[in-house]
Amino acid sequence: MLEVNEQIQIPDSEFTFAFSRSGGPGGQNVNKVCSKALLTWDATRSPSIPQDVRERFLIRYPRRMNKDGMLLITSQRYRDQSRNTQDCLNKLVELLLSVAVAPTKRRATGPSRGAKQRRLNDKHLRSDKKQSRRRPTPND
Repeated sequence: MLEVNEQIQIPDSEFTFAFSRSGGPGGQNVNKVCSKALLTWDATRSPSIPQDVRERFLIRYPRRMNKDGMLLITSQRYRDQSRNTQDCLNKLVELLLSVAVAPTKRRATGPSRGAKQRRLNDKHLRSDKKQSRRRPTPND
């Protein structure tokens, strides 16, 4: 059971893991051991996450999903399968936590009185500067 927070717990039966040989350094061990982990999870049909969290998840991470709506996460950070499997699960927890809480709606506010005053002062200064560049009129 993967526990993300109080509301989100995902049973291990929803996850599918596949293993393959990972790249990078490691000598002959890389050629013999399938340590790269690929986590596949059906995020679109999972009953374990609330609908609002699912919608935010699908909107925020569309590039991590394949065309069937399956989430794919890989890890080849470590040299053994179990640590890469746990790393995939940790990545999934981070993704779900980032969308677990609904963002607060922004309330539109007007500019403050000080901001209005600064804007007007800047306009007057710019106007005075440009007016001082003009040729004097015969009346001056």
